[in-house]
Amino acid sequence: MLMNQDDLKKLVAQAAIDYVMPRIQTGEILGIGTGTTANCFIEMLGAYKHAFAGTVASSNASETRLRQQGITVLDLNEVDRIVFYVDGADESNHNLQLIKGGGAALTREKIVTACSDTFVCIADESKWVSTLGKFPLPVEVIPMAREYVARELRKLGGEPIHRAGIVTDNGCDILDVHGLKISDPVTLESQINHITGVVTNGLFARRAADVLLLGTQSGVEIVRP
Repeated sequence: MLMNQDDLKKLVAQAAIDYVMPRIQTGEILGIGTGTTANCFIEMLGAYKHAFAGTVASSNASETRLRQQGITVLDLNEVDRIVFYVDGADESNHNLQLIKGGGAALTREKIVTACSDTFVCIADESKWVSTLGKFPLPVEVIPMAREYVARELRKLGGEPIHRAGIVTDNGCDILDVHGLKISDPVTLESQINHITGVVTNGLFARRAADVLLLGTQSGVEIVRP
């Protein structure tokens, strides 16, 4: 019987538990991502809350879910080191360069990733692509700069669409850039981030995932770049 997408998300969430829990020590900190796959991981993590010191969440929504599981949530400014960061992705290529931000938490996700020793990405096989860009690239922007940034993004070959009604945890807007075929993710990530008014974009290429737990119909594949 074929597994649906929800089944695959639960499968990779359990795989992340099995991967991380034997490798983490009692006094260490976990970084926790945002989105439906990360939510599955959070739900399973509650049973292990005494195995580590606490977590840093990449969004207000994840912080709420973690607290509901009785898991300690810390401010990143209180933490010297995050051992593992566990999060999903909207797309991943073979180098484990990602597009993230479908849940509008890309900036905080990128910050927590930067502070983590190991980024464990969890995703189902529908997110596995040869070239990034079929999923629209999220760009978080200062609200007053939205139309200026949109004009600059068009110069890069994309068609930005304002994600109406969405305000990030940072009080910013999201532009979803359609029509990009991203052959050089590292260069494009830097180009977009240098546009004045951009907070950050959803390319995780300069700091890609370290390991991908990929849910497939035949089980979970452990993929490394």
